[in-house]
Amino acid sequence: MDSQPKKLSALEAAYNVLLQAGEPLRCEEITRRMLEQTLWVTAGKTPEATVHARLCVDLKKKGTASRFVRTDKATFGLNPAATDAPTSTPAPPRRQAARLQRAEVQPAQLPPEPQQSTLSFTDAAERVLESQPDARPMHYRELTERALDLGLLATKGRTPEATMYSQILSEIQRKTRRGEVPRFVKQGRGLFGLSRWTKTGLAHQIEQHNKHVRKELHKQLATMPPEEFEQLIGRLLGDLNFEKVAVTPISKDGGIDVRGTLVVGDVIHTRMAVQVKRWKKNVQRQEVQQLRGSLGAHEQGLIITTSDFSPAAREEAARSDATPVALMNGEQLVGLLVENGVGVRRTSHELVELGEGEDDE
Repeated sequence: MDSQPKKLSALEAAYNVLLQAGEPLRCEEITRRMLEQTLWVTAGKTPEATVHARLCVDLKKKGTASRFVRTDKATFGLNPAATDAPTSTPAPPRRQAARLQRAEVQPAQLPPEPQQSTLSFTDAAERVLESQPDARPMHYRELTERALDLGLLATKGRTPEATMYSQILSEIQRKTRRGEVPRFVKQGRGLFGLSRWTKTGLAHQIEQHNKHVRKELHKQLATMPPEEFEQLIGRLLGDLNFEKVAVTPISKDGGIDVRGTLVVGDVIHTRMAVQVKRWKKNVQRQEVQQLRGSLGAHEQGLIITTSDFSPAAREEAARSDATPVALMNGEQLVGLLVENGVGVRRTSHELVELGEGEDDE
């Protein structure tokens, strides 16, 4: 008995269809031919959207090395620079027929499609929304289905749609509290879009204002007297569930500036030694090593800087065979100050919206 022909991945099937066509096609037509020729099988309800998303992801990841090119809105062709696809001058009929024969008889010899690494729920949602050709908001259930179909998510949970909904909402709320621009915008009735799709209106004005305030706050941190800056850090640590916070006397570089105990759920108590650095240059590996050498018994370290950390410093802090040292850069510091209302004043305006249906969750 002859074995059933091996089905291709979405990208390989699209490649075969475009190779046979010899010209760019709209995504809907590519999908129709893939399914008619049984080159590809899917249980998804929106196969053309899946094909469009995979083509967009391939183009974004590989750039000019992709076998595909986007020639128009939702229209794709083959990239002559990365394949043996015909250029604007059609190949002779005999040679073109040979190509078609090779494509039909030997699909398994085409270059294998690279495996897609799985992402977090929010990163997967952003990837799916980015693939939308018309910047159309999507329902969280459709977002989840598309992400799973594309292999962007790997989850054993029984309700991935609920997880997607809660994680997107949590990120929006967290970034909003910090005065940052959320990646997502909730548009009612379970629909989400990307905030960068909207560059006008009240939301954009608030975004620009908050961005300016964060920038000004960052500047103020750099001009504060050392004692005032350390007191500010001590207050922030208190808002972050640190207890017994004590700002130590000004010491030489390499000393501990603040000590406290991080309390988690009234159960976990971790003694922390904090060093603060109002630097413009990045913190290097040796500063991490110096802090680790200054730690007392049963203490862990934390470096807070208004600048950032070098890759070597991050590598040193993450060493598994040494006492942990946590790192907080300037962007994270400003975000936490804003979130906890330290150094800023939060104002709000009430927006009235229509009630949402049961399908919002």
